[in-house]
Amino acid sequence: MILLAMDSSAKSASVAICDGETLLGQYFQNNGLTHSRTLLAMTENLLRNLELPISGIDLFAVSSGPGSFTGVRIGVSTVKGLAWGADKPACGVSTLEAMAHQMPEHGIIICPVMDARRSQVYNALFKWKGDSLYRLCEDRAVSLDDLAAELKGCDSQICLIGDGASISHEHLTAAGVPCRLAPALLRCQTAYGVALAALRSEQIPAVDLEPSYLRPSQAERERRASEA
Repeated sequence: MILLAMDSSAKSASVAICDGETLLGQYFQNNGLTHSRTLLAMTENLLRNLELPISGIDLFAVSSGPGSFTGVRIGVSTVKGLAWGADKPACGVSTLEAMAHQMPEHGIIICPVMDARRSQVYNALFKWKGDSLYRLCEDRAVSLDDLAAELKGCDSQICLIGDGASISHEHLTAAGVPCRLAPALLRCQTAYGVALAALRSEQIPAVDLEPSYLRPSQAERERRASEA
């Protein structure tokens, strides 16, 4: 199966094309340019360089959240439009789960952490058992203090991955939590991780693809506050 996957859930953006788990090509940018400007351009260049028509894609996948509200919305909308136009299925996967797929190391707890602002991180915990990745908790927005309290006394080493890894490492280490950073090359979320997660996830019609924000946007919070 030929997959086209995208990630635009944070500052970086990437597009990957895979044949099953085999990566055929990936473009990655971490320069802060607007994702609406980069995603389609990277997609067009990647398809052209692989000499692959859009009709040759069997599945379109995207990180559907959590992450930046704007970034997630752009990624989901782009994949939704491409899948709809090509009359092909789509798949939205957890950004956190996609990152965990990039770290196939046994004997550790994989702890993806993304900066959620407001003194919180988006987080979930995973562990490999054989060839399968298991969730230890659902995606959530959690404070670093609460995360440290939960992980303190854990008997497995914890590997931090994601754009919140460095700040989380400082906080957790100071709290006595045994943890380490994933290698820098694997730390950012990538479209290849999205593709790996999509191979193990449900395919849906493009029309049903929706973002998963975990919490209301700032605009929604302000609206609710003004109505209270």
